Amino acid sequence: MCGIAGFCNWKGNWEKNIRKMNERMRHRGPDASGIWASDDQKVVMGHQRLSIVDLSENGAQPMQSHSGRFEIVFNGEIYNYRKIAKRLLDEKKVEHFRGTSDTEVLLEAMEHIGIREAITMCKGMFAIALYDNKEKRLYLLRDRIGEKPLYYGFVNGSFVYASDIGSIAALDGFRNEINKDVLDIYFVHGYIPAPYSIYRDIWKLEPGCILTLDAPFASPSVEPFWSVKEAAKKGQENPFTGSREEAASELERLLKDSIRDQMAADVPVGAFLSAGIDSSTIVALMQSLNNGRVKSFTIGMGEKEYNEADAARKIAKVLGTEHTEAYITEADAKAVIPKLPYMFGEPFADSSQIPTYLVSKMTREHVTVSLSGDGGDELFCGYTSYASVSRIWGKMKNIPYFLRKPCSDLVLHSPLAAKELFRIKGKLLGARDPADIYVQSRLTDPLTMEITRQHGNLPYQYTQMPRGYLKETNHTIMLMDMLMYHPDDILVKVDRTAMAVSLETRVPMLDKDVVEFAWSLPLEYKRRDGTGKLVLRDVLYKYVPKELMDRPKKGFSIPIAKWLKEPSLRAWAETLLDRRTLETQGILNPDTVWNIWKDFVENGVWRIQIWYILMFQAWMAER
Repeated sequence: MCGIAGFCNWKGNWEKNIRKMNERMRHRGPDASGIWASDDQKVVMGHQRLSIVDLSENGAQPMQSHSGRFEIVFNGEIYNYRKIAKRLLDEKKVEHFRGTSDTEVLLEAMEHIGIREAITMCKGMFAIALYDNKEKRLYLLRDRIGEKPLYYGFVNGSFVYASDIGSIAALDGFRNEINKDVLDIYFVHGYIPAPYSIYRDIWKLEPGCILTLDAPFASPSVEPFWSVKEAAKKGQENPFTGSREEAASELERLLKDSIRDQMAADVPVGAFLSAGIDSSTIVALMQSLNNGRVKSFTIGMGEKEYNEADAARKIAKVLGTEHTEAYITEADAKAVIPKLPYMFGEPFADSSQIPTYLVSKMTREHVTVSLSGDGGDELFCGYTSYASVSRIWGKMKNIPYFLRKPCSDLVLHSPLAAKELFRIKGKLLGARDPADIYVQSRLTDPLTMEITRQHGNLPYQYTQMPRGYLKETNHTIMLMDMLMYHPDDILVKVDRTAMAVSLETRVPMLDKDVVEFAWSLPLEYKRRDGTGKLVLRDVLYKYVPKELMDRPKKGFSIPIAKWLKEPSLRAWAETLLDRRTLETQGILNPDTVWNIWKDFVENGVWRIQIWYILMFQAWMAER
């Protein structure tokens, strides 16, 4: 696990600037720092290393291929690298390896097999920069689901890239303007989805894509090597035909294969245990594969409605793990808030970022790698919103759109719209399809689109789902989340908070084979009668009694609305929302912002956009 950075045709002191980029992301890899420049110094690479596999100098980066043709910086893990190494040796493409790192195997595979074929063979998480000294060509590659970040773009006319957007902003002369066109999306969702970033001329490489850039390094091209959209389509068109029991057996086998690979490391490994279905399944299977006791970690909270530590402790006892728990205080959580702008580098406002950071910090005191249960909701229909959208569409779909749309407009432009219930119903009535219901459900509050002074009209994954792409409504919404919410919220949250404390996180459910299998399963194996993740539960219940898991889902949240009304955070919030500051910035509408805030503090009307606004302003104050 590491951080990578680099640039092409830098105009100025290249060594000073690549070291600045490295230093800005030192938390991603505190064990070692490395730089490399081509002979003409037109291509420069930087690397910060968190040593996980092959802790010796043989695993140091930037790394050059045996022939000297390719140079690589790599962030992530290739879990099946031993199989790839065996192939290279068996086929006499490589006589021997200098060390035992996955980086060296990946590098030689790319040279001898080809970049696209090699990356297609790889199972893992990765962000890669690869330079071909012979062809004078730079490649950037990002993993299939988007576990590892990779930003790129232009600063002062020079091509740049990095794991951390803060590394790019640290460059001498960085003056890239705020991308105001993306703020509408941010204030609806609380994050900025790929391919966009908070800055103009800086983008996120989308998951499953390869960027190619030839000298003179001015015009990059991007193309996919794998697509979750295509995997979903293929899975639904070629469904699993066995029984639910057979599906559970196959899922258990695939998850065990994934977990077995992801438990491999030259440093201590553990797992988050939140007491939910997903993390409990991962820990249960880890323990079944481990001769010793798996190290599991959870945090608890004093507020009963947010606390799952008791349940996690009971599950850990049943499984026989070496369990560590810590109760966080309100003060602990509040102390994290000032760190968030630096941690994320751009506005990000999923408030579960706070407990995720705290559990990562506690976990890092014991292990260097932690497995996570993320992905279960999106792959196995866990969110109740999926069933809600399906139910709403079931009531609407037989009424032609040309009739529903005028009715929607009539409601929204009538006195009825003053009442929230009618406003929501009016908004949803105008949706074209299930995907549009999912989009419109986030736009029912008229103040949401009044937060910013300037409005953009950028397309993004939630607005680009082809109509009727998947036949089943739940699967359509699940796919939308796998394309945007999961990589751009959930995985961003986990990566940034864990890497802030130099903890590597791995996500076994995002294994390519698990993902593709999940998409082949019929809906009735995932959700029925209000219960989701059925086939995942079937696996878990082989290891954990059902009665331990039959309780309401709490998620991983904190009472942020309660805290914001208390003196310390209220003062912090109102400082950020200072009307003169807002006027000077010229980005947000002060009247709208203060209407939202007054509704909250005086009338108890909580809008999630409050946290979105505060995280944006906190970022503005630190940039």
